[in-house]
Amino acid sequence: MKVRSSVFASFILIFEVIGVALFLRGFFPVPVKSSVEAKSKLSDLPAEPLAGSSPNSSRLPQPLFRKLVIMLIDGLREDFVFGPNGRLYMPYTRHLVERGSSLSFVAKARPPTVTMPRIKAITTGSIPGFIDVIMNLNSPALLEDNLIWQAKTAGKRIVFYGDDTWVRLFPKHFMEYDGTTSFFVSDYTEVDNNVTRHLDSTLKRDDWDILILHYLGLDHIGHISGPHSSLIQPKLLEMDDIMKRIHGALVSKEEEGSLPYLMVLCGDHGMSETGSHGGSSEPEINTPLVLVSPAFKRKVGMEKPGVVEQVDLTPTLALGLGLPISQNNVGHVIPAALEETSLRDQLRFLHLNGHQLSCLLKDSMPDYQKAAGFEQFRVAEKAHGNWMKLYMEGNASEVLSNMGKKVLKQYLEALSAMSAALSKQLGKYDMYSMIAGMVFVFQLLLFLLLALPEALSGEAIVDLPILSSMLSLPFYLLCLLLASVHVLVCTSTESSCYFCSLSWGLVFAAVALSSAMFCILINMATRRLPIGPKIHGRSPLRSNSSEWTLSELDVLLLAGTVGHTLSLAASSFVEEEHQTWYFLLNTLSLTVFQDVCRKYFREERGSEDEDEHILPSRDKESHPFAPSKSNIYLEKWLALAVPPFTLVCCRLLRSLNQTGVQWAHLPDVGHWLNSSEHKMVLSLLSAFCLVLIYFLVQRWCSWVSKVALALGLLGVYSYRAAVGNVLFPWQHTSRTTSR
Repeated sequence: MKVRSSVFASFILIFEVIGVALFLRGFFPVPVKSSVEAKSKLSDLPAEPLAGSSPNSSRLPQPLFRKLVIMLIDGLREDFVFGPNGRLYMPYTRHLVERGSSLSFVAKARPPTVTMPRIKAITTGSIPGFIDVIMNLNSPALLEDNLIWQAKTAGKRIVFYGDDTWVRLFPKHFMEYDGTTSFFVSDYTEVDNNVTRHLDSTLKRDDWDILILHYLGLDHIGHISGPHSSLIQPKLLEMDDIMKRIHGALVSKEEEGSLPYLMVLCGDHGMSETGSHGGSSEPEINTPLVLVSPAFKRKVGMEKPGVVEQVDLTPTLALGLGLPISQNNVGHVIPAALEETSLRDQLRFLHLNGHQLSCLLKDSMPDYQKAAGFEQFRVAEKAHGNWMKLYMEGNASEVLSNMGKKVLKQYLEALSAMSAALSKQLGKYDMYSMIAGMVFVFQLLLFLLLALPEALSGEAIVDLPILSSMLSLPFYLLCLLLASVHVLVCTSTESSCYFCSLSWGLVFAAVALSSAMFCILINMATRRLPIGPKIHGRSPLRSNSSEWTLSELDVLLLAGTVGHTLSLAASSFVEEEHQTWYFLLNTLSLTVFQDVCRKYFREERGSEDEDEHILPSRDKESHPFAPSKSNIYLEKWLALAVPPFTLVCCRLLRSLNQTGVQWAHLPDVGHWLNSSEHKMVLSLLSAFCLVLIYFLVQRWCSWVSKVALALGLLGVYSYRAAVGNVLFPWQHTSRTTSR
């Protein structure tokens, strides 16, 4: 069946959109959202459970903290504070962790570990998806229920300094703010000075309730030179000094009898070994969380930090400030932050958190009653009501205390289970739809590749063997196989798939379309590519010189180029893209070596199959100036030696230069060349090279080549002198970074 190229391209475009949409449908899970559009209010809070009588009051317990300071250090890894170098990097913070009135945790951030989704997670308690990575470039105002909106509605005065992403997310929420842009990655000094310059004057004032500081310098250093850079320690010492100044100011203004302050040190995400972030590696998702307040017990030594989810900070801060918990929050309150309150207040806090999670569970899961933790919460709530009945009757026995501790444990188990179920719902990807979309798009790309010669020809017509493909036996066998796979997936999977919810008619049409496309591709490939037995050293498909054929080297270069292009879609490969080039160069050398070996040792060097090789050979009988037998012998061994020699040289060059951000902190030949200790060696080596070049030019070059070489050397020397010449180290001047 012949189709015009324009019609063919239109159908391919439509099907490409369908395939991409199918992939995106599986990649972006359905968000967990509350069915109530309005934000939470104090009047909407559930009553305190009380068995056997009318409900108790719906009041919140007294707030735990009067002032809140959040110091968020962008890119702060967990080991920068709790690791072996914590005492060197942040000594004062480490002292507070070991000996102060503080709580320390390892807060796990969920992918994508990018700033804007992490800010959303901290303020809303929800887990943003990968679509928020795109929105990170131009963050719109956050409309869903969040901690900042609740604080402003309650009359809290909020001051912010730092990353202007906060200003875009909360445009009218801050009493005072100063935002700094986060996209000048090379600046790691002024971007933090713009925050710190407001600090002293703000700490002296008493007209604010919440102070938020977002420092960016550490993250920028990570992007520039990695987590092992010599710039890391000075920057962390700077952050530690700021922590000391804030803590000292809060302690000096502490009033007897008033509510205590709370200072939070945290990171939005960590930092990989290459200095980047965005993925799900342990250094990227593990961030420190340090809560400092006189409301907590003073430590007597270093304890192993507990592990919490980053979203657990949201309900903890909301309840600590006496605010309603955000409707879409999936975190549960950190129990250690409530230990110094009364048992009744602890149970009330956990009840409020459990009620919010259970309502969200109802709105997001059809079978919420079977969800883990929901029934546990109902049992704990009933036990809480029985405890409240005894408590209101004035019972103060040890039985009441033990009963309250049991209810507390039930609440914590229920909260943990419901939080895990909701988090799993947010991170649940439809792998079936994703794989189906990827296969469909890949088939369409192969269609374009195989139909390209005919589509670009003068006739502009594509010949598609549709009828012969659909009447073939492989088509029916493939339909049967794909239908069996569909039935197997839909009957064995625990989670619902988008494909499984479609009608059988649509599923059968999709299976038939995919099977037909695969059979058509096979027919087109056998017609286009040089596949089949060789006749007298040639493929039958090559008999026509106008046919489109690919050599082994063409296939290798095409596959390598496509693979390298696809690798650029991942941030890790972008930062380490030289590794792909290393692999492709080694593969190319081995391919050439294999062809040379086959040419000289396995196949006859006839003129008919010379075009089958990557490296052509000479035939002394076909050329009037054919080389002698000794020259042919030398050519043979030179051809054999070149590919291994290339591999050895590449490996040597790789060992001399520590390429990539991941190894930027390790010494290499560049450090050796720039070292002042090797001035004499480099000077003698430079002089020897110049003398050698001079004699070589005198021996083999004409006067034109000499002039060109002299001008070239002069140009190279001028350029290197301008940027800092490593060949003449005495011309170096010591330079320090100005920012």
